[in-house]
Amino acid sequence: MIELAKSLKKIILTEDKDFGEWVFAHKVENLGVIFLRYNYSETDLIIDILLKLLTDKEKELFGKYTTITIHKIRIRTV
Repeated sequence: MIELAKSLKKIILTEDKDFGEWVFAHKVENLGVIFLRYNYSETDLIIDILLKLLTDKEKELFGKYTTITIHKIRIRTV
């Protein structure tokens, strides 16, 4: 999945917090990851935040590890 996403320049969307640990531990470069942290009751809000982020900054997210909560967006270089 990672190599496919890198070759197609696609962003991986995940809810798996262990995925981020793996990406940083293996120093995976040129990979865009968006990690969603939310409670089930916040689903509609997190979707709205995700769509706005993708609309506004999609090109800037490649090579970054982005964490989205309903209160904050954190973008880090992988």
